[in-house]
This record gives sequence, structure tokens and C-alpha cells, in this order.
Amino acid sequence: MQALNKWGGAVQIAAVYIGTVIGAGFATGKEITVFFTQFGLYGLLAICLSGFLFIFFGTKMMEKAIDLHADSYETLNRYLFGKKAAGFVNVMMMAMLFGVCGVMLSGAGAVFEEQLRVGRGTGILLTVLLAFFVMCFGIKGLLGVNTFVVPLMLLFNFLLLSQSVQSPGFFQALMARPESVDMPRALLRALSYAALNLALAQAVLVPVAAEVKDKEVVRAGGILGGLFLTLILISSHLSLVTLPDVAQVEIPMAHIVKASFPGIYFIYVLLIFGEIFTSIIGDAYGLERQMQKYIPMKSGLLYGLIFSAILLISSLHYGPLLSVLYPLFGYFSLVFMMALGIKTIRG
Repeated sequence: MQALNKWGGAVQIAAVYIGTVIGAGFATGKEITVFFTQFGLYGLLAICLSGFLFIFFGTKMMEKAIDLHADSYETLNRYLFGKKAAGFVNVMMMAMLFGVCGVMLSGAGAVFEEQLRVGRGTGILLTVLLAFFVMCFGIKGLLGVNTFVVPLMLLFNFLLLSQSVQSPGFFQALMARPESVDMPRALLRALSYAALNLALAQAVLVPVAAEVKDKEVVRAGGILGGLFLTLILISSHLSLVTLPDVAQVEIPMAHIVKASFPGIYFIYVLLIFGEIFTSIIGDAYGLERQMQKYIPMKSGLLYGLIFSAILLISSLHYGPLLSVLYPLFGYFSLVFMMALGIKTIRG
């Protein structure tokens, strides 16, 4: 029975890990296209590298959180960067989390407006109210939503893949190597992609691991989460390579869904929203854990402050916001991953 409980805990942690990393760009296929698919065969190799980084560093991060008794990412950053530099790093992390939450909330509004024909403002407000309700249950709410959404996303992903591999010219498209790109550039993209997502995921994985306090469970959860993230990336890439001029399409997965399974397009839209929602509540949970250190008040009030702040950010258009914030976050995240790697090697 104890072994079953451990596996259940590992699956929940894996679901939270996956749910935190995926988001609007992931669900639409745009993020995967930009970082991987446009590089052809090199993109597939880059996905394998990203997958290894997700498995290795995600697991090490959670194990270290248990060793440090870290109830927020601040403790981990103090260990990685030292007391003086950690102050700047933590401010950057908080800015990243608020920024990404705002981008995701703006994306949720766009889904309501463009796909469900509901006003953008109404969609954003409904998302905030639903997120606030879920987070009133704390970590149980976070685990519950991710455990529900992530398996559906996996099923949907592999369903699309089953059709894509039967497309004419699939193997030729998979093996294509665009003349305008090279392997070093593709691998650098893989590093930046993994680093950015790991830096953001620490806000959730660190307090979750510290609460679980079981290295076997978090190790299994990290490996499962990283492995399934790799499989999702590969399956999405294999589906996207069949789409002509994929880099020019804003929502490439939508084209594949409409062509292969038009009857479930509405479910696909709901799935996009679900993936955005898991990212929002994951980042909000990490922010609440961190803010407890500086503003000691009830969690409900803190979540009220957090969602009020991201409501303001979401009023900006997420395209320009993303183009400004993500490159800055990417450079910082590479430094974070390097520091974690050095500390891991030194033991």
C-alpha cells in the first residue's frame, strides 16, 4: 500500500511539473515551432537534449529543496548564488512569475475572445475567479487540476500523432535539414528553452518537494515529468513537421486538428485553456509561497493581491509583452541552470 501511495505521489508531482511547463505557446504549437520544428531534424535532436535537461535538473532541483528544507525558491537561490546575489535573483524570479502569469492570463482572454466568442475582459475575469477558487484549496487544488488536465493533453497529443505519421511525405519531412540553420544554433535554442522553463518551474517544484519531504517520490516524479515532457515535445514536433510553412502559421496545431479531427476542435480549444490555466495556478502558487516571507497574511488575501496584479499586466497585449520579457528571462535562466549544474557537480 505504501508503494502505491509513493507512486501516486510521484504521478501527481509529474503532472504538476508538466502542467507548469506547458502553456498557451505549447498548446498552440507556436512555441515548439519557434524552438524546435523550424530546425527540422536538428530540432528533433534539440528536443532530446531538452528532455535530458528536464529530467536531470528537475529532479536535482527537488532533491536539493528537500535537503535545504526550502519552502520557497528564495532558499534555493541563496544556496546557488550566495546571500548577496540571491536578493537580485529573487527579485528577477518574482518579476518573471508575475510577467508570465500576466502573459498567460492575457492568452486566456484571447482564447475566450477568438475561439469562444466571449468578451476578452469577461474571459480574463472568469479565469481569475476560477483560479482563485482552485487556489483556496492550496496544494490539493494545484495537484487536482494538473492530474485532470495533463492526461487529457497527453491523450490528445498522441491522437494527433497517430494521424500525422500516416501523412504522405512524413518521413521526408522528418529528416529534412533546412539550409538556413545549423546544429549548434538548434542546440543553443534547446538550452535556452529548458533553462527558461526550469527557472520558472522552480517556483512550484521547490515548495512542492519541500512539502512532500520524500526523495524517492520527488525523484520518481521528476523523472516521470521530464520523460513525459520529452514525449509530448517529440509527438508535437512529429505532427508539426507535416505542416507546410509551419513557421509562418500562428496556431499550427489548430490547422492539424481541423484537417484531421474537425469534430473535436472545440475540445482542443478547451484544452488550450486548460493548459494556460495550469500554468497560471502553478506560478500563482509559487508567488504565494514566496510572498508569505514578506507579507505574513492569510493565503486567500495574498492570492487576491497576486491576481489583482496580474490582471493589470494582462491588460497589455501579450505579443509585445512576450517579445520583451522572454528574451530577458531566457538570459537569466541560462545563468540559473549553470549555477544549478555547478552546485550539483560539486555536491
